[in-house]
Amino acid sequence: MDQSAESLAKVLHRLASRYIWWKSPEDALMYPDRLIAQVMDMGDFDDMEELARLAGDERLRTVLAHAQAGQFRPKSWHYWHHRLGLATSGGVPPMPARKLG
Repeated sequence: MDQSAESLAKVLHRLASRYIWWKSPEDALMYPDRLIAQVMDMGDFDDMEELARLAGDERLRTVLAHAQAGQFRPKSWHYWHHRLGLATSGGVPPMPARKLG
């Protein structure tokens, strides 16, 4: 594991108990993109900045592109699309929705 991946892993381990409190950090780390999405949605400014610096914009874009229904609230959905340069003149894509049937 390179140093940046190791740094990200350490930060995710630290953030796991705060943002996925219902699981152990080890269980939360089995789904790192879920943890990243949770921090992107609920994180305080310092945690989001640290995550963005270590994970990088491409990883955050991937997390947004594969988001499941309910992972983001509208405010954070819009924020991250604008911050990562994914918003267009027409706005941001619709939030993921649950599919029935």
